[in-house]
Amino acid sequence: MKEELKNINKAFESKVRLGIMSALMVNENLDFVNLKALLEVTDGNLASHTKSLEELGYIESHKQFIGRKPNTTFNITDRGKTAFEEHLKALEALLKLSRG
Repeated sequence: MKEELKNINKAFESKVRLGIMSALMVNENLDFVNLKALLEVTDGNLASHTKSLEELGYIESHKQFIGRKPNTTFNITDRGKTAFEEHLKALEALLKLSRG
């Protein structure tokens, strides 16, 4: 079973990070407000998780002003997409193994 677990990525153990990555896999980009509403998390919670994923190189943020309001959008990087796909494949393999 250790072989099946080697590609389980600890960065995606949090349900918020799992949600961020899932949302960005199916959307070209999402802004902070919409991502926060989708995941039903607080500003601080979303900010800390997006910062961690950005530091790992899994997502990118783009900051701009729309009028006088700040707007931050996020997108998944190629590195993030690969890491997340490997994580999902490892979970699938683990499920297949447990079903015997």
